[in-house]
Amino acid sequence: MSAAPHRTRRDTPPPRTGNSEAEVLRGFLGYLRTSVAAKVEGAPEPAVRTSPVASGTNLLGLLHHLTQVERVTFLGERVGDWQATFHAAPEDSVAEVVARYRKAVAEADAVLDDVLDGCGDLGAPLPRPRPGSPAPSIRWALTHLIEETGRHAGHADIVRELIDGSTGR
Repeated sequence: MSAAPHRTRRDTPPPRTGNSEAEVLRGFLGYLRTSVAAKVEGAPEPAVRTSPVASGTNLLGLLHHLTQVERVTFLGERVGDWQATFHAAPEDSVAEVVARYRKAVAEADAVLDDVLDGCGDLGAPLPRPRPGSPAPSIRWALTHLIEETGRHAGHADIVRELIDGSTGR
């Protein structure tokens, strides 16, 4: 890939949230979700699907993967092949992948709203429609999604900068 002009976006600082553990965890997760979606949104085709790094990591695949992580963790869905989640279908547009991610996030947030309004105990298990499989605690799920989203947001930062020079959160 040829060097593109350096484009910088306004860097958004971490959120200032409420004082409860749930407010802090949800605030940081929301911040990371917004950051990673912004890295993919507006990325040019076909570079959004190709990898500028040896691992094969690409922007669209990262967001497709994070969509699946949200759906598995909060909605109880299953994934048979995690490696396959790192590649969006060739017919998927950037806008469609971003919209699916935002939809998964909204559905996950609705689950969190319901369960936290009902009990407020982060040690409680997530209510997931997956019989025979124990649900993680709300605390574990939030912490895992912060870690997973933050890690892949970092990957997306590097990949996006290599694609078109765009930086910032």
